[in-house]
Amino acid sequence: MFNKILIANRGEIACRVIKTARKMGISTVAIYSDADKQALHVQMADEAIHIGPPPANQSYIVIDKVMDAIKQSGAQAVHPGYGFLSENASFAEALADAGVAFVGPPKGAIEKMGDKITSKKIAQEAGVSTVPGYMGLIEDADEAVKISNEIGYPVMIKASAGGGGKGMRIAWNDDEAREGFQSSKNEAANSFGDDRIFIEKFVTQPRHIEIQVLCDSHGNGIYLGERECSIQRRNQKVVEEAPSPFLDEATRKAMGEQSVALAKAVGYASAGTVEFIVDGDKNFYFLEMNTRLQVEHPVTELITGVDLVEQMIRVAGGEELSIKQEDVTLTGWAIENRLYAEDPYRGFLPSIGRLTRYRPPSEVAAGPMAANGTWHGDAPEGETAVRNDTGVYEGGEISMYYDPMIAKLCTWGPDRASAIEAMRVALDSFEVEGIGHNLPFVSAVMDHQIFIDGTMTTAFIEEQYPEGFQGVELPEADLRRIAASAAAMHRVAEIRRTRVSGRMDNHERKVGTEWVVSLQGESFEVSIAADHDGSTVTFADGSTHRVASDWTPGDQLATLDVDGSPLVLKVGKVSGGFRLRSRGADLTVHVRTPRQAELAALMPEKVAPDTSKLLLCPMPGLIVKVDVEVGDEVQEGQALCTVEAMKMENILRAEKKGVVSKINASAGDSLAVDDVIMEFE
Repeated sequence: MFNKILIANRGEIACRVIKTARKMGISTVAIYSDADKQALHVQMADEAIHIGPPPANQSYIVIDKVMDAIKQSGAQAVHPGYGFLSENASFAEALADAGVAFVGPPKGAIEKMGDKITSKKIAQEAGVSTVPGYMGLIEDADEAVKISNEIGYPVMIKASAGGGGKGMRIAWNDDEAREGFQSSKNEAANSFGDDRIFIEKFVTQPRHIEIQVLCDSHGNGIYLGERECSIQRRNQKVVEEAPSPFLDEATRKAMGEQSVALAKAVGYASAGTVEFIVDGDKNFYFLEMNTRLQVEHPVTELITGVDLVEQMIRVAGGEELSIKQEDVTLTGWAIENRLYAEDPYRGFLPSIGRLTRYRPPSEVAAGPMAANGTWHGDAPEGETAVRNDTGVYEGGEISMYYDPMIAKLCTWGPDRASAIEAMRVALDSFEVEGIGHNLPFVSAVMDHQIFIDGTMTTAFIEEQYPEGFQGVELPEADLRRIAASAAAMHRVAEIRRTRVSGRMDNHERKVGTEWVVSLQGESFEVSIAADHDGSTVTFADGSTHRVASDWTPGDQLATLDVDGSPLVLKVGKVSGGFRLRSRGADLTVHVRTPRQAELAALMPEKVAPDTSKLLLCPMPGLIVKVDVEVGDEVQEGQALCTVEAMKMENILRAEKKGVVSKINASAGDSLAVDDVIMEFE
């Protein structure tokens, strides 16, 4: 076995590999760019080597620089994580030439299956059902339009070397095919150094389900069940779970056996994933094979107890698989939510900045991973598990140069319902401040009936949030629980205030019992009767809620018990009340005396400034190009400019017909959120 491994990656996946290597007694080497000098993976590794400037194409994906770091460190093997060089055959070849083990598949398997065009041809030759498409190279936008018409809209334009949603566009007409081809080509060149594009039919109402395979170099191969990855935005997964709520055992077996056969056909050795589109009748179509560890691998680990990183290292060391297909059992249910530095209220556009507060929920061990001794943490065992794979820390920076992922929050339960409920509590307990993030959105998904029923497709976000995510409207039952909690918390804060003021010894008598709680456009008149164990909050209609908590003013997280059920609230202070966040809802809650509430109702509402004649930059980013000039008349939906952030190109379009009166930015300019790009008459 190896003594030292270099991890040719960054962020949470680098940290994840370090944890397993440490468990195996293997020392680790991190590499880092200027932007990652203080990164968590650098702090966790046994040693770290600087490899260049922040852009990935000047550091992390420059093979010569990585090879030099390997030489400096004396590492015997390299784990590539995902993205970057993980599916680069030239990198695997360079390692082989240097006598360094690649913790991944052989070069030949990468070439055959890592390239989406080649992999589709091989799958077709092997008799695997594939989605209709054009597998040849596409020279220009005109050819892309011609091919798209031959296939029939809608089509998916994809980067051959792509992954992680980069270089992918859906086109519904000729104009979108033309624009999508160029944007996909640009993103592919910037992210992978390979701008080849192919086009395939976009299957409507699809489910995205993938099979985890594990093979060694001795001809052995197994599959470890499937993952449901249908909830996506911009073609990138957001929520994953294992197993899928859609598959039956017969379909699972057929998909698994086909995946292993395909892997063996190309001499695959390591962990890999075969991705399928599955229609409503459980017909499945091969999409691609990812010749690397997947972002969502933890949910497979949680239901099987198999440490995939450990297995990859052992296979790379020449060992045979110690697990046979009959040994693989799927126990319980696991869910993963990807926490991204992005603003769901602005179409999930990237957000950058400093994490002024970062407090994930405590990890809890349970299920197959705990039973098999593969749990990485020291947390106590419980009936449900909580796992958080992360690469950041409080006070750290979220850079504009890399993928916006902050963490992967996972829960496990003995069944799907318990895993979902554990996730709800974990999300409510996750404290993130300083940047935009998608916690409200994934919280909303966990409570969405379509997700609860397990009937989602890859069109879930577009169909359920056609106007974009606007937050969550909580039902009255939840509002009452929060109102009761806010009233009890306000009482505690008022007691603290009178105590600090020193105005009277018997401070509790100074605090009233009658209050009006206003939130989400509703007001509730309540009275509070407190004792040593909590408060009984009575509403005007006679209903009551019993609230107990050890919350103290200043705490930013309140864990309460309301009528015997847990309620977790993120707490901020506003004048006359709180900013409370729970289950995806962001609520301004005012707690007033009856007289204060009467006067507040007479106050005029503040009107937001009119920005309808301005094009504002929706995220921090770089202007790639401006498509219009002063005096141009633009139509609704017309492209105005392109902004690049976190390796993604975003085309900003006119929301309505107008005339450009002023342009304040040009190609190459770096802009902040809400900077004015252009103005209209």
